Amino acid sequence: MPEGPEIRRAADMLEAAVLAQPLTDVWFAFPALKAFEQALIGEQVNRLETRGKALLTHFSNGLTLYSHNQLYGVWRVINAGEMPDTTRVLRVKLQTAEKAILLYSASDIEMLDADGVTNHPFLLRVGPDVLDLTLSAEQVKARLLSAKFRKRQFSGLLLDQAFLAGLGNYLRVEILWAVGLLAHHKAQDLSPQQLDKLAYALLDIPRHSYNTRGTVNENKHHGAIFSFKVFHRAGQKCERCGGVIEKTMLSSRPFYWCPGCQH
Repeated sequence: MPEGPEIRRAADMLEAAVLAQPLTDVWFAFPALKAFEQALIGEQVNRLETRGKALLTHFSNGLTLYSHNQLYGVWRVINAGEMPDTTRVLRVKLQTAEKAILLYSASDIEMLDADGVTNHPFLLRVGPDVLDLTLSAEQVKARLLSAKFRKRQFSGLLLDQAFLAGLGNYLRVEILWAVGLLAHHKAQDLSPQQLDKLAYALLDIPRHSYNTRGTVNENKHHGAIFSFKVFHRAGQKCERCGGVIEKTMLSSRPFYWCPGCQH
């Protein structure tokens, strides 16, 4: 599943294609959304907002399209009037005079008004977004030490969108390697220095991933520009200590770590 940096880059791509351009054609696959097709003609996409792995497409008439790619959803940008040759199932089409953006394969799609956005169950549950530049390491440290999260093992906590939105498995792996910790640790057991280091890594590494990766590819979410230190490197040498990177399963996801320098 793509993580926060990949979703934000997808939003950037969609904004570049259709932002502030009148919609000339709108199509939704789901019957519950059909009534909105004509209502959106002539309106504009004002902004694409990401909250972790959810994408909010805000229209000029006050409506918002909520979508979550889950495992298989993918957005594409095409020239107006064209249609890709694909076996994927089209769910959403938003077209302007020059470009169209298409959402394939996703099933978690809703149209919301302002109250719907405010009270949406997923959006109410998710924590602060790691790509929100107003979020500070001190705020992250306070969440780590809060009664809700301080006793949680990092193996599960760093996948929980209620803690910080936008984290996922490759980020979990890379963050814990960066701070030299194993996944069974809990915030309540860390030293002040370890807490500080972890709080900064929880923001710095996702933001570095967003800033340095290449174009999102629907079949390979992890681009080559962001250099993995341990993820997908089982059996290879750790660049920090020379130990051999190992792999196991934690929280039903593959986990990679270096026994030589993660304790």
